[in-house]
Formats: sequence, C-alpha cells, structure tokens
Amino acid sequence: MAVLLSGKPIAITGASSGIGLATARLCAAAEINASGGRAIAVTCDVADEADSRRVVARTVEEFGSVYAVFANAGYGFEAPFDQTPDYDLRAIFETNFWASLTLARAALEHMIPARQGHILFCSSCVAKIGIPYFAAYSATKAAQDHFARAMRHELRSKGVHVSSVHPVQTSTEFFDVAAEKSEHPGLVTRPPRFAFQPAERVGRAVVRCLRKPRGEVWTSWPMRMALGLSVMMPGVTDWALTRIKPEATSGE
Repeated sequence: MAVLLSGKPIAITGASSGIGLATARLCAAAEINASGGRAIAVTCDVADEADSRRVVARTVEEFGSVYAVFANAGYGFEAPFDQTPDYDLRAIFETNFWASLTLARAALEHMIPARQGHILFCSSCVAKIGIPYFAAYSATKAAQDHFARAMRHELRSKGVHVSSVHPVQTSTEFFDVAAEKSEHPGLVTRPPRFAFQPAERVGRAVVRCLRKPRGEVWTSWPMRMALGLSVMMPGVTDWALTRIKPEATSGE
C-alpha cells in the first residue's frame, strides 16, 4: 500500500561544512516554503551526538512529529590501510556510521509510540564489496547496510520501515571532499564523468521508497547484478580489483 507523504515530516542529514553548504540548505528550505510546503534548516555536526539528536528534536518541535529520517551525512578518503591513522578511521565511522545510529535512535523514540515511521540509511554500492584504498569508506557503508537489514526485521512489527540506499557514482562533491581529506589523493582513478548519475536520480528513488517502502534502494540494476555476482565469484572479483592501480600501494 502506498504511503501518502503529505503532512509527514521528514528529517534529512547531509555532509556539511562551511558557510557555502549551510547557505545551500537555507536556499533549499526557502524553495520548499515558496512552493507551499514547510521546511526548516538545522545547522549541525552529525558526529556530535547532541547535534544529531537536536535534528530530530527540532523536527518534532516545528512539525509536531517525525515520520522519516534519512541518514545521508558522510564522506570518504583514499589511503592504504597501513598509512591510515586510527584517528582517521574512528572519525569516518563517527560521521558515516555512528551518527546514523544516533539519528535512528532519536527518531525511534517518536516512531515506536506512534507505530509508524521510516528510517533510511544512505549506504553505497560499495557496501557489498571492499574497495582498495577506500576500505574505511566501504566498511562504514557495509556497517550501515547490515544494521539496516537487521533493523528492518526487528522493527517491522512496530510499524517502522527501514531501508538502505545504494547509490553508484553520483554527481556530488564526494570525490572533491575525498581528495581534500586524503594525504595522497589519486590512488584510485576517478570514473569518467559520463559514468556519474545525477543526484536527482537518487533523490527520486528515495522518494519512491518513502511512498512505497522496500528494503534496498538501487539506482543501477546492472551495478546491483554485478555486485551480486562479485559475491558469488570472489576469485574473479579479486582479479578485477587488482586493476585498481596496484602500483600505488606505496602512497608515493
């Protein structure tokens, strides 16, 4: 049965830094308000537990409830594992993974009593496979994917849907941010521009999932099939992964 989203508040987190992205959020909120909807922007650092919980609290304060949350904040960096400090590993898990759970916990305090709600984790296609030099990012997305699947079954009887979203290469600032956060950027060749999907495609897929909940959201069936086969044929997968610039392992 389709879900009518009218009047159902949705809180969305997103990777943010600086005045530029904060302004972008305010502009997006203004556009929604101008079109007859209602929206607010909450500036926060999702890695701060109090800030993540405040996103849900402000949603409930402004709209009276929260129907869905989309844990969309995240970033990546490229580095060989043996050259990655523990601090960097812990930091990416705080933002990409733990912040997702904090947002979900805060939302469930309202969803479970209401016996309705929808939690979405913005995972990734690489949740299904570890990518050389992006192991930390792949691992955080795999953790989101596993929690989403388990929570989906745990919360079904309580009226709460849980979905994982698995974008492929998307036209966002992801690779630019990854380069900024990487001590040795360029270890992995960036895909050609034609291989990127527009962010709007992912957004439309998320909205479709909100209207008709399902467990996993994919925007590329060929990629989904390829990754399914990669699990079935690990030897072939390992051979393919050796094509990812193996000469760069020194990080020089």
